Amino acid sequence: MTDVTGVPATADVLRTLFHSDQGGHEQVVICQDRASGLKAVIALHSTALGPALGGTRFYPYASEEEAVADALNLSRGMSYKNAMAGLDHGGGKAVVIGDPDRIKSEELLLAYGRFVASLGGRYVTACDVGTYVADMDVVARECRWTTGRSPENGGAGDSSVLTAFGVFQGMRASAQHLWGDPTLRGRKVGVAGVGKVGRHLVEHLLSDGAEVVVTDVREESVRGITALHPQVAVAADTDALIRTEGLDIYAPCALGGALNDESVAVLTARVVCGAANNQLAHPGVEKDIADRGILYAPDYVVNAGGVIQVADELHGFDFDRCKAKAAKIFDTTLSIFARAKADGIPPAAAADRIAEQRMADARRR
Repeated sequence: MTDVTGVPATADVLRTLFHSDQGGHEQVVICQDRASGLKAVIALHSTALGPALGGTRFYPYASEEEAVADALNLSRGMSYKNAMAGLDHGGGKAVVIGDPDRIKSEELLLAYGRFVASLGGRYVTACDVGTYVADMDVVARECRWTTGRSPENGGAGDSSVLTAFGVFQGMRASAQHLWGDPTLRGRKVGVAGVGKVGRHLVEHLLSDGAEVVVTDVREESVRGITALHPQVAVAADTDALIRTEGLDIYAPCALGGALNDESVAVLTARVVCGAANNQLAHPGVEKDIADRGILYAPDYVVNAGGVIQVADELHGFDFDRCKAKAAKIFDTTLSIFARAKADGIPPAAAADRIAEQRMADARRR
């Protein structure tokens, strides 16, 4: 195996693949197309439940090793997410290395589509950070195992709508579990990241009567929210947001790793429930969260609305059917909290046990 530069893979990468907690993957594919500048990693964590399903992240990673690690983490998370969502799909993820604003092109996306197609249906791709519906329309020209396409091209369109709806259901379940009422009315909710998913989540929160505070590294995203909703408060950055006095719920909706030793120690919220993938920076953080009396709604459970949508697209998309499935995230989240209490473990560990059991049962069939 070589990395995307053509240099032999390091022992650290192989250790990650075969021996670490990140490992256990069935297949990792390194992709390079010199003509278009494509450098990508496709990671298939599990196909026990069916073809691996997960998005394509386009991001300017600091190194190839960082890109590989992200692909491994994200694909593993998709296995658990798809299992908990009740889908007949395993987990996979792809990352494209580079700044999408600088190097994304039709030629590059077509080359990427050919690599996905070469897997023969073992991996079904969709949108993620840095990729959009229009990009999937291009990829689909070379690969029929592509979802998240536009309605004009036989797809379901923007999956962020149902992702946000699912996160909102997770918040409602958290409120029910902690305060005995599923409404967010009168609760102060901090949303870190108001891009594709976060902006829809803000709409749900305001409609339900919540007080909302937002932050985003992109000033234009914040301006877009406050222009529509002047009542929304703005925090200078994520560090300021998590320290906000009187915060009831913190919703990380940007990149992963939001819950680390430093942030958990100063977090004022009673609940963490957001759309970002891989929010736990390292194993053990979930216990620190629980020890502080903070209720954590597992990210891959509550943010499954989008994957429910793109999976449905493979069978003929029906929005009402998908929304009904995404609404069940409320009940699933409550069941995880109940399992955690019964087993005396954090909710993240309870969700893992349920997902792992479903995958193990599938392997035995």
